[in-house]
Amino acid sequence: MSRALGVLLGFAADRWLGDPRRFHPVAGFGQVAGRLETRLYSDSRAAGTAYAGVLVGSVVAAGVVAERLTSGRPVARTVLTAAATWAVLGGRSLEREAELMAALLEVTELEAKDLDAARGRLSYLCSRDATDLSADELARATVESVAENTSDATVAPLVWGGLLGIPGLVGYRAVNTLDAMVGYKSAQYRNFGWASARLDDLANLGPARACAVLTGLVSGRPGESWRIWRRDAGRHPSPNAGPVEASFAGALDLRLGGTNTYGDEVEDRGTLGDGLPPGVGDIRRTASLARRVSYAAAATAAILAMRPRRGERPWI
Repeated sequence: MSRALGVLLGFAADRWLGDPRRFHPVAGFGQVAGRLETRLYSDSRAAGTAYAGVLVGSVVAAGVVAERLTSGRPVARTVLTAAATWAVLGGRSLEREAELMAALLEVTELEAKDLDAARGRLSYLCSRDATDLSADELARATVESVAENTSDATVAPLVWGGLLGIPGLVGYRAVNTLDAMVGYKSAQYRNFGWASARLDDLANLGPARACAVLTGLVSGRPGESWRIWRRDAGRHPSPNAGPVEASFAGALDLRLGGTNTYGDEVEDRGTLGDGLPPGVGDIRRTASLARRVSYAAAATAAILAMRPRRGERPWI
């Protein structure tokens, strides 16, 4: 019950406050990871594996220690779990970015202003090259980023928190942060970032599919959402983003995917869904769906947290 209550309180804090404005633990972890990279970097998988192993292992070990120190102290366990949950979630901040992009693009459409502000803001959601993107292309990038990050920023950490408590929460966020920092197929990180990218793939295998299931359940179009997931997810180059974006495409009756540019890389994401390509008006619909998925994920995490452990009597 302490774990379940802590996860729910942390989720509520994220919904109310968003990311911590100052002294964000994830930002601090990123700074430590950046300094360690300068010491360990080598264009080899061995160096990248050591880098990821040291950082993720240290964070998970700290989470295990925190769990043990609060054993038999339910109030302390609840408070610490709530703090960890709030620190690793990013759902409310993701929604705010989507709302801001929608507002910028709506102004652009109505007043024929230039797209510079919206293009610059896209970097807060993803790393695509937005230099020449039109309003509709920016809308597609936003919808796809919100869909994918609903799993990464909300569903996955909640699932791991429900299953493993504090070590699951902080361990998942460490893995996901390293993937965002070095998990690229660029010349610099193709080898060094290999272990971080593979760890992220493994950590998201279950949560991404849980996100796809929840998307269908809360969308009002479960049949279409799951049909497009089964049919189109394999067209996406990512084994985890594919199910999530395809389920969102079916739920929202949109067509996602296409060619994206990331610096020197060009990626073909295939075609997901049978509807029309996203427009500016679809950004708020996507954010609304992501919010409903996040509430369903919080409930799922609480149920996972209250499952009986070995030797315990069922809670029901």
